[in-house]
Amino acid sequence: MPDWCLGPFERVADGKPVLSPRRETTFECPLRGESVRWESDHVFNPAAVVRDGRVCLLYRAEDDSGSGIGKHTSRIGLAESADGICFSSRPHPVLFPAEDAQRATEWPGGCEDPRIVETEDGAYVLTYTQWDRKVARLAMATSRDLVRWQKHGPVFGKELGGRFRDRWSKSGSILTRLVGDRFIATRIDGVYWMFWGEGTMYLATSNDLRSWRVVLDDAGEPLPIAKPRPGKFDSHLVEPGPPAMLTDRGILLLYNGKNSKTVPDPTLPTGIYTAGQCLFDARDPRRLIARTDTWFLRPDRSHEVTGQYVAGTTFIEGLVRHSGRWLLYYGAADSYVGVAVCDRILAI
Repeated sequence: MPDWCLGPFERVADGKPVLSPRRETTFECPLRGESVRWESDHVFNPAAVVRDGRVCLLYRAEDDSGSGIGKHTSRIGLAESADGICFSSRPHPVLFPAEDAQRATEWPGGCEDPRIVETEDGAYVLTYTQWDRKVARLAMATSRDLVRWQKHGPVFGKELGGRFRDRWSKSGSILTRLVGDRFIATRIDGVYWMFWGEGTMYLATSNDLRSWRVVLDDAGEPLPIAKPRPGKFDSHLVEPGPPAMLTDRGILLLYNGKNSKTVPDPTLPTGIYTAGQCLFDARDPRRLIARTDTWFLRPDRSHEVTGQYVAGTTFIEGLVRHSGRWLLYYGAADSYVGVAVCDRILAI
């Protein structure tokens, strides 16, 4: 791996999931008006943060209300761990569709695929996907304690008269700097930056971490900053992973890539999701400096290729530094949560 990358990452000794579905937990759904097994079918794609010395995961959980990818209702649960490996989950979700201002964009598909950052004053900002089973919309919520969340709606809901409100958007990775074990949202040129997109990666900026402006090209469309590459592990799509971070080399962004069926990486199965890394200019996040030629994490354990996404995923969304090592959390085959560990110290 290039010296600007973070890694290598290895699974923990037994290589088993750190979170799995649970059928015994139930939740009174305010929209269905009945008790549901809210995390019975799949748990995956977690955000991660260190709070009071403990690793906290905000993970996507799917109930048993439907069948097939995208046909369940997703809610976000909270799990905590002293060592980052053995987790205890709360019995009820902490972010979910409800009778509120976001019902139309969150029901019946739910709340999906969170990423989390901290602010300088100790608040938390969560990006997540609202899924109404028609359009995926990147949305935002804030909290002081990880349990009670205030929803702020689609991040592009008001910009340019709502021009991008109903455009497919996912995967908000906000730029951070590492302070101790805390990833703090940080500014460049006076504004916050967010990498986003599914398929091609784009940028957005904000003054307050709530209202965001899409960075546009000369034609007035979202400016592409990283695209799929024919013949490589990310030949079908690229999608931001955990929050980006400033390092002494530039902005490091770990991301997800999917292998295409048309011009794939011949060493990988088609449709498989693996993970790569990008480096952007710290003075101009629009400028891509370097990019890994191959993946650094791929599905190779049984639970990573036998869930509901059978081609396999190690879909990364949560990264923390805890007890002197890096812990990278990922969704395994859209059904479990796994972790990979790196002991290397990265200069920040």
